[in-house]
Amino acid sequence: MSTLAGPPFPGGGSPPSTPAAGLPPPAERGATVIPDKVVSRIAAQAARTAQSRRAAVPPDRDRPAPPAATSAIHAGAVRLHLSMDLPYPADIAEVCERIRHDVAALVTRLTGLEVTEVTLTVRRLLAAGADRGRVR
Repeated sequence: MSTLAGPPFPGGGSPPSTPAAGLPPPAERGATVIPDKVVSRIAAQAARTAQSRRAAVPPDRDRPAPPAATSAIHAGAVRLHLSMDLPYPADIAEVCERIRHDVAALVTRLTGLEVTEVTLTVRRLLAAGADRGRVR
């Protein structure tokens, strides 16, 4: 067994100070503020991801419009409102619930804010495989 002689840290001396040395406790330092607009953009991107995963919108010439989102933050909690296109036929209630859950989980994970409510408005239903031409 061998031992090394000399100072335990390069350059000698004591260990480097921690980043919080000399600072007040975290609870007294302040808060991180995330604007509503940023949370709305995160929610819109999360809704777009959830829409492609959960709703299988048909890839035809009538592409769905990107989801829109608004948010309201109060006391560390956020309420979201989403509006988007969904495919038809599908179990709309189940698809909406899955999308709401996915969006809430991702917004909470990325922002640290508690999502208390997600309202989803279906702008229009996109028919899968339907011929949009004139009926004779």
